[in-house]
Order: sequence, then C-alpha cells, then structure tokens
Amino acid sequence: MTIEKVGVLGCGLMGAGIAEVCAKAGFSTVVREVDEGLLEKGMQRIERSLSKAVDKGKLEAVQRDETMSRISGTTELESLADRDLVVEAIVESLQAKVETFAALDRIVQDGAIFASNTSSLTITQIAMATQRTDRFVGLHFFNPVPVMKLVEVVRTLMTSDETMQQCLDFVASLGKEGVSCRDNSGFIVNRLLVPYLLDAIRAVEEGVGSIEDIDKAMQLGCGYPMGPLTLLDFVGLDTTYYIANIMFEEYREKRFAPPPLLKQMVQAGRSGRKSGRGFYDYGE
Repeated sequence: MTIEKVGVLGCGLMGAGIAEVCAKAGFSTVVREVDEGLLEKGMQRIERSLSKAVDKGKLEAVQRDETMSRISGTTELESLADRDLVVEAIVESLQAKVETFAALDRIVQDGAIFASNTSSLTITQIAMATQRTDRFVGLHFFNPVPVMKLVEVVRTLMTSDETMQQCLDFVASLGKEGVSCRDNSGFIVNRLLVPYLLDAIRAVEEGVGSIEDIDKAMQLGCGYPMGPLTLLDFVGLDTTYYIANIMFEEYREKRFAPPPLLKQMVQAGRSGRKSGRGFYDYGE
C-alpha cells in the first residue's frame, strides 16, 4: 500500500507537530483528539507554528495556507478509517495506547500501517493489542517536530521488511532522517541520553559543580548546544522522571534509576520551563 493518507492520534505538542510536517509534505492528514476543546487548541498550535515560519521567511504564506487545507480535525476514531498510516502521539500510558489501538484496529482498513511515537514504552507490547503486528512500528519524532531532523524507526520481532522500508521511505519524504532501531525501551537516543541526564543530577547532588558550571562545562567542553540541566528543564523533569522509571523497570540497571533529587523536585512541582521553575527559575 502506498502511503498517501495519514492519521494522527493526539493534537498535543508532539501530535500537532507530526500533523504539521505530514501536511507540509503533501499528505492528506486527519488529526484526532478526545474532545473539541483539545482539538481546537491543537489546530491553533499548528497554525501558530506555520505562521511563525512565514514570519521568519522559512515558508511562504501560500504554503502555510496549502498546508492547513490538507489538515482536518476530528474527535471520532471512525474518521481515520481510510488512512494508510496512523501515527499515535497520545499520553505516555501503556493502557491508554493499548485501548486506543485495539479500538482503531477494528476501524482502519486492513492494509494500513500503525505507528506509535512513544519515547520509552516498547512497541511490541502496544502492537500486541492489534491484529496487524507485522504492520506496526515505532516512529519516534523529536521535539520540536518541525525543526528536529531525526526520527527513530523502531522494528519489533514481528514487523515485516516491507513495512519497515515503507516507513523509512515515509520519513524521508517528510524531509527527515530515519534511523533503524531495535525495540528496546528508550531505543537509541533515550537509552544514551537518559543516563547522561541522570548523572548530571547526581553531579549536582554530590556537589561536583554548580548548576551553571556543569552546564557550561558540557557546552564548551563537548560542544553540546545546551547543558544537561538546561535540557532537563526544557524536556520536563516530570517527563524525565517518568521515562527513567520505565527504563529502570525494563533494564534494572542503576544508571537508569532516578536520583532522589529528581524525585524531590518533581514532588515539589519544579518540572522545568513549563512550571516556571526547575534547575533554573523562569519566573518574571
């Protein structure tokens, strides 16, 4: 099956970004949210992103309008019935993903491919909720989706060669770079990144250096675009804590175990930029 029609589950930060890049690449795109309020908020997010690109001279106004014309929103799973590919970007909950895909499997045409944007859960346990395990992959986009070039294309034991190639070709058609990954929690990037971020927190706990100096050392010493503690604030300390717990459950290795300081900061509501305070203060 040729991928021409794309469905996106979820119109939050990641789902909106995925819908935007699909529509921009010329695909008919339907994005589904659970209620009208969230859907409207998500569609406005897409329009703001495209308008910002126009303001920066990266996109013509006519291209913005054409892109928006390819996107339609819905609150009904049935609206995804004719899609060739459905990418899920809902809440990072195994139960929610399994229930959604089990329902979707009964609705979407048989030849369609299903994909999850999960960053930490294994694809296999989600795919097993469907009758199309050979046509199920992980497509892990990175935030912000319109800017970040990488997509991890995750293969399970059941994924067919044809499905894998179709998805790699699809990623390339979006102007992204795909890397093939085995289905282990964290895939490539988070498997390497999460222990690094957790070690940075341990360095703060142990007084190795100040928050500012740890960040400066990794920026200037390793050429990283931002330090680990700044990155943690950007990603969200609550998100990192959640992912680390899932990965520790999978691997049972100390390097994936959340440090006490991370847990305490999350409990205190210091989640990073989105809460106004993390390792740095983002208040007025």
